[in-house]
Amino acid sequence: MEDIPSKVRALLGIVVDVNLKSESGLEYIEIVVEPHSNPISYRGKFHYRSGSTKQVLEGVALTRFLLEKHGRTWDDVALPGVTLGELDGRIFDGFRRRGVQAERLPSEALDDSDEDVIERLQLRDGAFLKRAAVLLFHPSPHRFLMGSHVKIGHFRGPELIYQDVIEGDLFAQVDRTLDLLYTKYTRGVVSYDGIYRVETFPVPRRAMREAVINAVIHRDYARQTSTQIRVYHDRITIRNPAELPVEWNVSTTGGMLSDPHNPRVAHAFFRAGLIEAWGRGIHQIRERCLEAGNPAPLWAREPGGVLRLRFPFSGAYLAADAAARGVPGYSQENAGEGTWPDNRQKAAEGSPTSPKTSPKIAPKTSPKTTRSIEPMPGAERILAVLRDEPRITQSLIAKRLGISVRAVKYHFRKLREAGAIRRVGSSRVGHWEVL
Repeated sequence: MEDIPSKVRALLGIVVDVNLKSESGLEYIEIVVEPHSNPISYRGKFHYRSGSTKQVLEGVALTRFLLEKHGRTWDDVALPGVTLGELDGRIFDGFRRRGVQAERLPSEALDDSDEDVIERLQLRDGAFLKRAAVLLFHPSPHRFLMGSHVKIGHFRGPELIYQDVIEGDLFAQVDRTLDLLYTKYTRGVVSYDGIYRVETFPVPRRAMREAVINAVIHRDYARQTSTQIRVYHDRITIRNPAELPVEWNVSTTGGMLSDPHNPRVAHAFFRAGLIEAWGRGIHQIRERCLEAGNPAPLWAREPGGVLRLRFPFSGAYLAADAAARGVPGYSQENAGEGTWPDNRQKAAEGSPTSPKTSPKIAPKTSPKTTRSIEPMPGAERILAVLRDEPRITQSLIAKRLGISVRAVKYHFRKLREAGAIRRVGSSRVGHWEVL
């Protein structure tokens, strides 16, 4: 009767009632544990049961669990040390103009003070600003929230050629990222509709805009990994640390309600007229690509809670781009293979285009290599994985693609014989290079 309450208090930090009762001449002990609204730790650790397994919650997972128990989200928490005077009035001005133009804010909002905007968006928690306020209106949110920036890199296989880091408020990150992608990292193919000049880019601007906004809004800022955009000569991938619902998959997104990971940030983007509030972002990205004649974009979960979005370039664009560079022998038929003809380097070197304003040319392969690779669905999928993850193991590829390890080894052997891939370094610390 004395030991049990003492041990419970010492190990769990709660008080329980221990009552001595009797029935039919026999005595028994009743322990009454009232339900608690707050999580209870055992020896300083929080244990969570999921199905038949028990997990110890730590780090980001523990923070998320505690917030959910209190009905809060990460961006809804106060961030002491940042005052309203440190926020940028020009960002507030831009937000008000965008919101009124999109008719998401009343016209009188143009006369709101910065404090009024904070109150309208519910970005204050007592005397402190919330994290969302810093992400949205501070000129340098990365000073307080590490990883709150976007990185863009141009790659040739696994090799990084050049890169940019985009910092600043989230509205500016979206604008600057799109500007760099369409002025420095991709190249528009020029055609004419009568007397009018038409530039066609490898990914429709509206689709890329929606993808970048989605990445900024839905990313998990509790993890100090930036949003990363990789540009290759035949595709663009966006990797984003994200916490997705368990039932999430691409086929069901059209019918899912909008459930942003950062609802305060999403609400501000909605008020600014930059997004809808119906959970149609993925549907719109797909439709914009298909309308432009591009392949459908591909979404995938990656280990470590990362969402990857891949925009493959169309064969028509790759062929037209090669023709504009003066690279002969490149057609839609071989555009999807990720290889260039033998004389492509010479043609590229003679091009007046600056390396920083045009995609880089992939490593040299022979015409025989290009002709010897036959269309194989399994091999194509393996090549796609190797381009993005050159250090991945064959067993993990098999698990990722849902095929046997034996099938993966078969395709690896065929690809190596065809000269499509090669191993760089040892089997333990080396990586695969897609030629």
